[in-house]
Amino acid sequence: MRQNPSFTLADVAEIRRLIDGNPWATMMSSTPDGLVASHYAVLLDETREDLTVVGHVGRPDDLVHGIGETEMLLVFQGPHGYISPGWYGDVASVPTWNYTAVHLAGVPEILSAEENLVVLDRLVDRFEGRLPAPRRMWERPNDEAFVTRLAAGTVGFRLTPTRVVAKRKLSQNKPPETIEAIIAELEGTGPYADAALASEMRRAHAAGNGTRS
Repeated sequence: MRQNPSFTLADVAEIRRLIDGNPWATMMSSTPDGLVASHYAVLLDETREDLTVVGHVGRPDDLVHGIGETEMLLVFQGPHGYISPGWYGDVASVPTWNYTAVHLAGVPEILSAEENLVVLDRLVDRFEGRLPAPRRMWERPNDEAFVTRLAAGTVGFRLTPTRVVAKRKLSQNKPPETIEAIIAELEGTGPYADAALASEMRRAHAAGNGTRS
């Protein structure tokens, strides 16, 4: 992802927030057989305060990606959407796409079976916890044997990135009145309305993260 000073996101807390709020990641690796990509839920490592993440893949994706040996790129995609030039008023302009994205690259380490179970437990709790009657991993008498057997078909990993590229392209290069017009359209009822993207724009500009170029 090409970086642009106007849209660079360097605040670790904000990057962590985007990862935490958008855990469905695309993982890519360059292998002797060519590029490969997979999609899995990935979480921040709760024992760390940096951008280390943990996750798992189903076998044989660990071999397909060369986990533990090959550099992996994890891509997290936050709110994004189409921005019409008609929202800028009667000025020369072109369509664009506003978005937030985080790229983490590094060689992941393979977790032990015990560590993998902890990660799987966290994943279940993270997503089941929103339900009125969540199904936990260990709540039934025979769950331990069942979960242990299924966990053996997965490989857990921890990735501490050696390269990070985070970008928040949210009309920072536009004047305040144009930004407000775009947000109003996103908060409206049109075909490209997107409340999440509007909220992300308000957050970025209210915090003074945008810079004019």
